[in-house]
Amino acid sequence: MSEDLREHLQRHREEIEGHLQESLRPQPGCPDSLLEAMRYSLLAPGKRLRPLLALLACEACGGTAAQALPVGTAVEMIHTYSLIHDDLPAMDDDDLRRGRPTCHKQFGEALAILAGDALLTMAFQVLAESYPAPTAARCCVELARAAGAAGMVGGQVDDLAWERQPGQGQRRLDDLEYLHTRKTGALIRAALRLGVLAAYAERPHDLDPEWLARIDHYGHCLGLAFQITDDLLDVEGQAEQTGKRVNKDADRGKLTYPGFLGVTASRQRAERLCDEARAHLSPLGESARFLVQLPRLVLERDR
Repeated sequence: MSEDLREHLQRHREEIEGHLQESLRPQPGCPDSLLEAMRYSLLAPGKRLRPLLALLACEACGGTAAQALPVGTAVEMIHTYSLIHDDLPAMDDDDLRRGRPTCHKQFGEALAILAGDALLTMAFQVLAESYPAPTAARCCVELARAAGAAGMVGGQVDDLAWERQPGQGQRRLDDLEYLHTRKTGALIRAALRLGVLAAYAERPHDLDPEWLARIDHYGHCLGLAFQITDDLLDVEGQAEQTGKRVNKDADRGKLTYPGFLGVTASRQRAERLCDEARAHLSPLGESARFLVQLPRLVLERDR
């Protein structure tokens, strides 16, 4: 990864952190305890991959990072709500997230659930208040599809079903990838697509469908590669680096890439997917250079 990309991402992370902070200012009617729980989870140290993707996609289409900050914030709110709920005892039952006690360990299950609910609904408020009506409506549809029953939530349901029925049926690689295309990949693809929509917020009729298609294919490959590295970190990582418990997927009987393919073949598959992701954007030229470089960061991450 070039130093140029490192500096670019760090600058954008600072912009994203500022916008996240601003989005959770006190407001009339919001209980202090609820706001504290929301801030605890949303502002916890994180990679900010999804909002970064939104900003980079917007720039690749000729827009500015500032135009994409609201969509990046909305996606990060959805992502954080999903982490709060995934960590609950009824789901993945985790007590460590981003190096700190999970939201329900810190505030109790009831308030954690409500904090997740509040972040979920606030995400759509951010979109509705930040863009012209046609773009805001399209952004809301994109995010709802990615996060909902046929996207992230549906993938989580299938993940839980497989976990609770170990050894049932003949599982295939296609099944595993279909699950993660929704559970992990849908929100990554949405972040990229929303970044494109943000770039054309004032001139939606100028949006080139080829741009959106290429960004979408890129996001599909990147999302699967990200999930593979996540599975590998659960096998090979250290809790001090990852910020969450490791070796928990195998303990719970989850279907993972290392469990299905083995560690070496999983890493090779992640590398091939990153190559495919870059190939989808190469015809777009210099404007997409940071997105083209980003998959290397996914392969090298340690948390």
